[in-house]
This record gives sequence, C-alpha cells and structure tokens, in this order.
Amino acid sequence: MKPKLLVLMVVLALVSTLAFAGGQKEGPAAPAAAKHFKLTWSSVSVPNDAHTKAMQVFKLELERITEGQIDVEIYHSGQLFTQEGAQAAVKRGTLDIVYSGPNWIAQFIPKWSMFAAAYTFTGYDHMSKFFNSKDAQPLYDEVARVTGMRPLGAFYLGTRELNLRDIGREVKTPADMKGVKLRMPGSPSWQFMGKALGASPTPLSFTEVYMGLKTGTVDGQDNPLPTDKNAKFYEVTKYIILTDHYVNPVMPTINEKKWQSLGPEMQARVMEALEVARDTCDNLNLKAEAELVAFFEAEGMTIIKPDKQAFMDYAQKMYLDNKEISGSWDMDLFKLVQSYK
Repeated sequence: MKPKLLVLMVVLALVSTLAFAGGQKEGPAAPAAAKHFKLTWSSVSVPNDAHTKAMQVFKLELERITEGQIDVEIYHSGQLFTQEGAQAAVKRGTLDIVYSGPNWIAQFIPKWSMFAAAYTFTGYDHMSKFFNSKDAQPLYDEVARVTGMRPLGAFYLGTRELNLRDIGREVKTPADMKGVKLRMPGSPSWQFMGKALGASPTPLSFTEVYMGLKTGTVDGQDNPLPTDKNAKFYEVTKYIILTDHYVNPVMPTINEKKWQSLGPEMQARVMEALEVARDTCDNLNLKAEAELVAFFEAEGMTIIKPDKQAFMDYAQKMYLDNKEISGSWDMDLFKLVQSYK
C-alpha cells in the first residue's frame, strides 16, 4: 500500500471516531423508560353487579389511556378478601383499591356516621352531586391523613330496601320489624342502621348471606334491588319492602402511599378512567332499579310499599337519641350536604 494512501485512511478513520464520540457527548440523551405501575382492586361484588362491571371498564380505560403504563388486576366475588378484610388490606397497603364507604370510614372518623345514617340523602342526584363535588375533597383528604386510605369519589350502588324471608307477617312499619334478624355488615354504623329500622341486626359477611337466608340463620337482609337480583336473594326470600332507607354510595378507595407514588400525571389518568367507570355503574343501576320491581313480582315475590314516613321518623329519633353516634356529627357540614338536594 502506498504511504500517502495509508496515511489518508488512518486520518479518515480517526475523524470518523472523533465525530462519533462527539455526537455521543453532545447529542440529546436517550429518553428514560416510562415508570410502570400495577393496581390491584378487590371486591366481594358478583360478576353481574354494575360496580363489578365498572371495575372492568376502569381497567380497560386506564390501560388504554396510559398505553399500558398502568396495569390493573381485578378480583371480584371475594376471591382475595372478605368485605371486612379488603378494607384492612388497603389500610395496611397489601391491597391497592377497595370499594369502601361511609359506614367503614365512620369507624375511624366518627362524623362520617352521618353519611351512613338512614335517610341522610333523598336520592341518587343528592348523594352523587355531593360526594363527587369539590366540597367533598377536604373530607377525602382528611380520610387519607387519618386512615392511609383515600376515597376517589362515589359510585351509585343503588338505594337499599328491606328483603325478608317469610316471617309470618307483612312489614309496614318499624314496629313490624321487631325481633327480625336482619343481616347487616359488621361495622358499628351498619349495625346501628339495622336498629334504626326496628330490627335485630346480625353481622354476616356478604358471601354468606345467601346461605344464611336459605337456612334461616338470618330473617332478612338489605341491599339495592340490582344486588338482590345479581346475588339471587329472591330465590330464598319472599318480601321486598320499599323503604328507600339508604342511598348507597360505594367509593373506590386507594391506599394513600400508592396514590402518592403515582404522581400528578398518572393520578389524573386514574381519575379520568374512574369517571368513565362511574358513568357505567350509575347508569346500569338506575336502569335496573326502574325495571326490577316487575322482575321480582314475576318471580312470585311480594312487593310492599310501607309507611315510609314512619320509618323516617323512627330512624331520626334513634339517631338523635344516640349521642354516641349523632354527638359526633358536624351539623354545619350536614347543612352543606342538604344544600345539594
């Protein structure tokens, strides 16, 4: 090889190497890999429940709008936890999301028992407007500080009605509920609601209610009509009493440390997906409630329209006379809630 040609090749190789090195040093840095998250959501609700379907909608929507940056694992029908166990798991951080609500939160923040009281809300619009408003956000912040769990809003589970086996009489007033073993969830405010309806409340996990009704362990239970249908309680009961005693919010509630770990951008995406899920849940339950009385009548059940004012008066007296419960109520907050009617 000629000397001049050899020198030229060496120079070209050196220039190429320096240019590459310079490009590496001065060019834009490679983009950092997007942080990946997983959210696990557990519920005791059965597959056909609107709030179970809403969980699936949330999963699909959140995974879509985050382009897979957040994965959501869904467990229903008590596959992971009982109703009580799931609340505790989110509180300690071994589960990310659970459906919670005023009756559970009242165990830690007593004033929340007023949201868990019979007849606090007049209907769906009243409940939903308040719990999904800016006025509810300071309440959620307080729950997060006190419990380590953050409610993210409220879906509509439905309006709870009494559902009884054949107890030998029709129920028209609270006096007719005397001695009735009414299944209620295990928290104190749930149990007191049973008393405020005139019954003898009996704690029982949701997954055991069907068999409890079938065997007579309990005489009845209370749930919204869509839940009565989806859990097939109509197969083992005779009466539905349209007391309309509790407009039931069900609150997607996340572990606070997990929530903060998401950061503002992913938090906004979670809220966006939850709104799509809420719309699904609320509309499905409102539609079902409008149709289900006819369904239950066709199944041979007796539908009773009781003296609702008698139930309202009895419940109000029970709550106001029990200062252990109503003594903790924030009456200014109560007035604010009532302004949302």
